[in-house]
Amino acid sequence: MKKIILAASILLMTLTGMSQSKEFAGAMGEALSQYATCKTVDDFQMLGNRFSLIADAEKTEWLPFYYHAYCYILMSFIEQSDAVKRDSYLDVAEKSINKIIALVPNEAEAFVLQSFYFTGRLVINPMERGQQYSMLAGQAVGKALSIEPNNPRAKVIKLQNDMGSAQFFGKDPKEYCPQALELLANWDNYKLKSPLYPAWGKDQVTEIVAGCK
Repeated sequence: MKKIILAASILLMTLTGMSQSKEFAGAMGEALSQYATCKTVDDFQMLGNRFSLIADAEKTEWLPFYYHAYCYILMSFIEQSDAVKRDSYLDVAEKSINKIIALVPNEAEAFVLQSFYFTGRLVINPMERGQQYSMLAGQAVGKALSIEPNNPRAKVIKLQNDMGSAQFFGKDPKEYCPQALELLANWDNYKLKSPLYPAWGKDQVTEIVAGCK
C-alpha cells in the first residue's frame, strides 16, 4: 500500500512538473510572438512587463529575466531625446541582468546581453562614457565568447564594437566586412538550445553587410 501511495505521489509530482513546464513554455512563446509588433517605447515596456510577470512566477528560470532586460535595453535605444529616461530604462535592465548571471553564471547569452547593456550606457554620452563602457562591453562579450566561441550574437556584438571603435584607432571599419559576410553566411547553422532561446542578431549582421557594398 505504501509503495502504491509513493508511486502515485511521484507520478503526481511528475505530471505537475510537466504541466508547469508546458504552461511556462506557452506563456513565453505567446509573449515572444509579440516582439514582431513592437515598435515604440510603450510597446516594449508593455511586453517587458509581461516578461516580468512570468519571471515573478518562475523565479528559477532565467529566460523571462533575459527578455525583460532585452526589452528595456531596446527602449533605451528607441528613446533619443531624454538621456535621464534612457538611463532609467537601463537601470531596470541591469537588475534583471544581475539576476540572470546569478542563475546561470556559465550561460554565454547572459554576457552577450550584458555587453549590449553596456553599449546602451555608452551611446547615451560617448564622450564621457566611452572609455569606461567600451572596456566593460568588451570584457562581457569576451566572457561570452570564452564560454561559447561560436555564439552568433556574441560575434555580432563584438563585430559592432570593433567597427564602432575602428575610427579611433585609424582603421577602416570596412576591414571587418569579411567577418560580417562569413558570420551572415553561417548564421543559420547555429542550433538553438530550445525554441525559447535568444535568436536575434541576423538583422544587425545583414545591415552591416549592406553597408559594406
